[in-house]
Amino acid sequence: MLYILLQADGGSLLSQMPLFAIMIAIFYFFFIRPTTKKQKEQETFLTSLEKGKEVVTASGIIGKITKMDDKEITLQVSEKTFVRMTKGSVSNELTAAFHKVEEKK
Repeated sequence: MLYILLQADGGSLLSQMPLFAIMIAIFYFFFIRPTTKKQKEQETFLTSLEKGKEVVTASGIIGKITKMDDKEITLQVSEKTFVRMTKGSVSNELTAAFHKVEEKK
């Protein structure tokens, strides 16, 4: 099989290696790197959460953190309504967007 690839009209396999390297670099810089960067930012955000902070969940629930554990938080969404949820459901992007809207008011 390798012999057939080397004998192809498109040139040798070694002459096509730079093209493959460029494709891999493009894939890394446009897909893998931004995803890992967002994951690190989300992890940093989750570790910075504290009691009394207003947040938005991935499902759009807005509330104030009243209790926190390692994996779970309790949000107060109205005067007498509390919702327990996992810490990972709090969204960094939605919380940042929510606070930007609040600042404009």
